[in-house]
Amino acid sequence: MSQLIQVMQTVFDNPPVPFNPANQTLKGWAMWCLRDRGFMVQPAQNADFYISTKGEKTPFKVSQTEPSDRVTGWIVVDASGKSAQVIAPET
Repeated sequence: MSQLIQVMQTVFDNPPVPFNPANQTLKGWAMWCLRDRGFMVQPAQNADFYISTKGEKTPFKVSQTEPSDRVTGWIVVDASGKSAQVIAPET
């Protein structure tokens, strides 16, 4: 899990494009950034999306505020939209 989080963090340390709310939703931007870097992103029922790796699906939610729970992983985008912090779900 920690390796997935580290690789995802590298995507959001320097995203392909900054988040621009006029062009896309926060969820759409995060999914696009991850797909652009080769991640398998799938829709989820109880989260914004899943990241699929080697048969495992890890749920993630995207927000600009601190996470309310740690059941899912989180991508917390800073106010500038130029970076984000990836937080692992608690297992």
